[in-house]
Amino acid sequence: MTADTVGGVWTYALELCRVLAEDGVQVELATLGAPLSLAQWAEAREVPGLSIHESSYQLEWMDDPWEDVRASGEWLLELEARLSPDIIHLNGYCHGSLPWKTPVLVVAHSCVLSWWEAVKGESAPERYARYREEVARGLRAADRVVAPSEAMLAAAERLYGPFRATQVIANARRAESFPPGEKEPFVLAAGRLWDEAKNLAALDAVAPRLPFPVRVAGETQHPGGGDSARAHHVQPLGRLTPSELAGWMARAAVYALPARYEPFGLSVLEAALAGCALVLGDIPSLREVWGDTALFVHPEDGDGLAEALKRLMASPAERERLAARAHAHALTFTPRRMAEAYLELYAALRSRPSETRVLPALHAS
Repeated sequence: MTADTVGGVWTYALELCRVLAEDGVQVELATLGAPLSLAQWAEAREVPGLSIHESSYQLEWMDDPWEDVRASGEWLLELEARLSPDIIHLNGYCHGSLPWKTPVLVVAHSCVLSWWEAVKGESAPERYARYREEVARGLRAADRVVAPSEAMLAAAERLYGPFRATQVIANARRAESFPPGEKEPFVLAAGRLWDEAKNLAALDAVAPRLPFPVRVAGETQHPGGGDSARAHHVQPLGRLTPSELAGWMARAAVYALPARYEPFGLSVLEAALAGCALVLGDIPSLREVWGDTALFVHPEDGDGLAEALKRLMASPAERERLAARAHAHALTFTPRRMAEAYLELYAALRSRPSETRVLPALHAS
């Protein structure tokens, strides 16, 4: 299994590996993007039998990554030759087109082109042409393409398809890691304030109009500088460990994520498990995952966002009802359920007769 170390894929991979280990599945986890932090090494050591193969190759969505993508592909093929795995489980795209000897699944967690459409309101510029071609080649070569939501799968098929076979398997988190606590009158959000996809700047803009605190966990100063990236009105909590964030979620009455782009939303799932009422961006993926268990606001509707937050904070009974519905729904996204879906998929791919993998030709679509 591959995993990048700079985003939510790491959390997803560790959650899945933990349950696979309980079933006696040996996972060889190849990491890309950046060396593991001390906290990530500590998390990995908690998974029985998990083997880590660490690298710092650039990821396909980074600037001019193609020499690193080529080199990391050679490294992964060497690992396959040495380890003789039963399944190749890729959490990135381009390596799907490598000449694997083993059945391959690729998970579509997010992508640059769908991000650009959602955040910028237009197609990605021409400088991403090679990215599109390489990603399409990898996805079309995979024996199965998996996505965490129907919305993400539809976007991937539209932008890069057609694919050989597809499947939706929702992400998951352990409920015991996010126990609800006694709620306090504040709104919580998590993410980088300058991240246009998470759209937390909208919370910063409406915070002066709210008679309660809005607290944001995560980095609030863009590494490139600039006043616009700073927290002006929300209360910054800084970068938190997973356990520290879980503690804040346990206390928060409301969790807000007015996202423009979020293919699944692990932080929303964590907040729901912790008993928060949810106010979310009105986008197809979040509607799909949370249905009638959250309040939805258009990402560009600042007035609507302020009113939704004030409404919930002013009505404890409604807030608690909404939080209870979200919590009950969140409990259905179990790591066991996720792992069983992957185990069934692994078995199906292994049972297919062996065949030479022919890489698909690319045509404009």
